[in-house]
Amino acid sequence: MGASGWSYVTPYRGSVGASLEALQGEVFAQEYGDGEEYSTIEELYADEEFMEEEGTHSILDVRRVVESTKSPRESCAEDYFTVRPLAPARLLIHFGTDRPTVQQYEDAIAHSYTLMGARRRDDRDTSLLEEDKMRWTGVYVLLHADDQPTHVGFFGSSGD
Repeated sequence: MGASGWSYVTPYRGSVGASLEALQGEVFAQEYGDGEEYSTIEELYADEEFMEEEGTHSILDVRRVVESTKSPRESCAEDYFTVRPLAPARLLIHFGTDRPTVQQYEDAIAHSYTLMGARRRDDRDTSLLEEDKMRWTGVYVLLHADDQPTHVGFFGSSGD
């Protein structure tokens, strides 16, 4: 993913949309909390030139959750600025289960960064971060404890 890649783990708040919104509020407060550039997320999004050309290089570049596990298409405007679930078959490949834990997610992300550093193309299929196929999009994974969703892992890439 490089310098414009991002990854977060946030508590599950009853839906992925609610979890995304809460995480975005936290990230906005960290990045823009001083109010010098933008006083609200809506104000940030209203700066279309900045958001479409440079972006924040964070989860703030995602605008909505889609339920499709199909890869986004560059030719489809509706696929930009979205986050979608990792397909069930890919969960099994990366985690060996359809209910990964926070620790398994964090380990898979760390493993992905290690593979990126090694730059070995034959390892791509084992890298979780390679599941994000298009810039200005992301992927999410529901994370579990005792068979219940407790967190959401988000990863993607955006910005220049």
